Amino acid sequence: MRYLLDTNVVLRLLDDSHAIPPLVRAKLAAAGVEGWVSVVSLWEVEIKHRIGKLETSAPIVKAGVLASNLRLLPVADTHVLAHAGLAAPGPHRDPFDRMLLAQALHEGLTLVTSDRRLAAYGVPVLPA
Repeated sequence: MRYLLDTNVVLRLLDDSHAIPPLVRAKLAAAGVEGWVSVVSLWEVEIKHRIGKLETSAPIVKAGVLASNLRLLPVADTHVLAHAGLAAPGPHRDPFDRMLLAQALHEGLTLVTSDRRLAAYGVPVLPA
């Protein structure tokens, strides 16, 4: 199985938060699972850090991601084109989440998120 973690899931996972359901933790830790974190999440973290909404910063999150054996997913032109094909504005307006949706759809990844509105785009979702 291949999963793309939503930004808030990444932050909770790195914080070792018990807010992530045990079933989700087990699925992410299972043998053969690929866990992906988009560079879009790093960008979102850094923007929110700079405006004072987050204490942590992109370099800290990136180090945690790599130490957790998660993989970084770069943004490719094909992701931008997939983003352009999403219903506009659809049920979700957040530009970071919309790019994660486009990446998940294009790469065939299951999105791990607590935002139930994202399933409306047809992407497989693992609720977290």
